[in-house]
Amino acid sequence: MNDALRLLEQFGPTFAAVTSLMLTVVVSSHAVLTRRDGHTAIGWVGLVWLVPVGGAILYVALGINRIRRRASVLRRGRHQPPLGPRGMQTHRSQGGGDDGGRPMQGDTEPTPSGPLVTLGFRLTSAPLATGNLVVPLQNGDEAYPAMLAAIAGAERSVALASYIFDHDAVGLRFVAALVAAQARGVAVRVLVDAVGARYSWPRTSTVDLLSARGVAARRFNPTRSPIRLRYLNLRSHRKILVIDGTTAFTGGINLRADCVLAEPTAHPTQDLHFQLNGPVVPQLLHVFTEDWRFTTGEHLTGPAWCSAQTRHGATAARAIPDGPDEDFDKLRRIMLGALSVARDRVCIATPYFLPDPEIVAALDVAALRGVTVDVLLPARSNLRLVQWAMTHHLWRVLDCGCAVWLTPPPFDHSKMMIVDDAWALVGSGNWDPRSLRLNFELNVELHDPALAAALRELFDAKRAGASRLTRAQLRAMPLWARVRDGFAALGTPYL
Repeated sequence: MNDALRLLEQFGPTFAAVTSLMLTVVVSSHAVLTRRDGHTAIGWVGLVWLVPVGGAILYVALGINRIRRRASVLRRGRHQPPLGPRGMQTHRSQGGGDDGGRPMQGDTEPTPSGPLVTLGFRLTSAPLATGNLVVPLQNGDEAYPAMLAAIAGAERSVALASYIFDHDAVGLRFVAALVAAQARGVAVRVLVDAVGARYSWPRTSTVDLLSARGVAARRFNPTRSPIRLRYLNLRSHRKILVIDGTTAFTGGINLRADCVLAEPTAHPTQDLHFQLNGPVVPQLLHVFTEDWRFTTGEHLTGPAWCSAQTRHGATAARAIPDGPDEDFDKLRRIMLGALSVARDRVCIATPYFLPDPEIVAALDVAALRGVTVDVLLPARSNLRLVQWAMTHHLWRVLDCGCAVWLTPPPFDHSKMMIVDDAWALVGSGNWDPRSLRLNFELNVELHDPALAAALRELFDAKRAGASRLTRAQLRAMPLWARVRDGFAALGTPYL
């Protein structure tokens, strides 16, 4: 025993130092090889070297994208393109296309947003599906009745994914509709984010309610935390409802009573959702089935999960999935591409606006080219820390001529981007690092001048009730508030 203690005393510090050095080298090498963003890699390497052992532990706990690795394992062996669901033509030789490499599904009439057709295809390998009918639905007042009616009319399948599915009056109506569909023999699958499912805590979650009544309901990426953590990473922020493979709903609306403005609630929330019918619906269903497979291992096959591609309208559309897996950075690149081709006006509505330097530069260049750039934000955010960080960043887009408009309460959670009354981007993604890098999102690009003009009118109606933010107002803020906002902005990569 004494000999062992003497050896430990003599060689212990050396062994610990060598082990610490090896751990530091291995962990910092992993960060350099796997982190796509250079600033993030520098930050982790600096932490690992400046805080021996402790920095390595933090990196292993927080810096490794385990969900991306798990997704790769579950999806190993899949040979079709990322958005190539069963029966959908995705290759130019199958789906048709012009010499510019812009595959389209259905008619190939010219579109004023041709470069974005090419960009979307090269990012997603999915065709631009023509012949869709897309109907905007404002707030839960319009969205929920349409969604519940669709579930009530389902004959074969219901696929529902949501970030938040509250245990409240609205949530219970959806629970009842889903249970009734299951009782009719409809195949029902429900996927709720594990953090979003805890927004009803301490009440029983709707996932548990559905499971107790025989409906297949699961939590996406379960966490061990007993409470909800709004800033937890790698969440499924997608909102998808697909009925019988023919009707779909997507946008920004969660399932909660706060989104019904006709009824009094503690935190009323404006929002925007969309009903889609046509050949783009299989793309949304495919995103859901992949998420369900990722979560449960179950492959949704058979007649219940087949998708029709009947034409219903004049809108060309394509689903743009985004996440920290093989879909990384697609949404951000679509945004950058749209800003680069804008000629007249860009309208952006988002509840959270924390653009990275590249997006700021693209916004500024668009404004300097003479494009009118309007950014519509809520005057009061539902997340105070995000509000402070947003305020700190706004001077960057104001300096080059972008206009920032602040909408009064109730809090506006709407998300849309409109370019030149010809193209629009709608869905679940926000203009912040959480949506663009850390979470799973689903947006849909819409190529239709009439629809884009209608959305611009909706945007202008919101802007008419907003106040324009000026640089003078930012400069007039108290010093303590500017310092507070600056410190909050340090957390931007994770907000």
